[in-house]
Amino acid sequence: MSEKRSGVQPSGKERHFKPEELIVSKTDLKGRITYANELFLNLADFSEKEVLGQPHSLIRHPDMPRCIFKMLWDEIAAGHEIFAYVVNMGKKGDHYWVYAHITPTFDAAYKVIGYHSNRRVADPRILKQTIIPLYAELRKIEDSTANRKDGMMAASKVLAQKLSDAGMAYDKFIQSL
Repeated sequence: MSEKRSGVQPSGKERHFKPEELIVSKTDLKGRITYANELFLNLADFSEKEVLGQPHSLIRHPDMPRCIFKMLWDEIAAGHEIFAYVVNMGKKGDHYWVYAHITPTFDAAYKVIGYHSNRRVADPRILKQTIIPLYAELRKIEDSTANRKDGMMAASKVLAQKLSDAGMAYDKFIQSL
């Protein structure tokens, strides 16, 4: 179920980019954008000035399960890379799906100092058959409680059970699609 985010209503219009193109962004440890390439800016309808220093959640689509973002942040904060399917929303409410590869950025002492994300075109077949139904189920669980944190935790448990039933960790599940 779509909801307003920062006064922006999802338009229902999907934006696309070419398979050979790559969306790139970098953030600091708090998730504030320190770099966004031209493709990022064009798809999201923002200028560089508008995004630098802003939280990466600026492009979060309300249909994206919070439990997936929690898992992403837990993994990268622990110094691990992660792959995930993500739906983003631009400044005008248009959305676009990506297959994201998110990695921590390390300094010379191997301390995490930020994050780097490369996003490619998401496979429409995988989205339709697996990701969109899964994310809709997780969002329904998240929205079923009065407390957002309780909903996120309940959806996280359902996702963990599905992965356990499949005998896979999240990264293996995503790579198996």
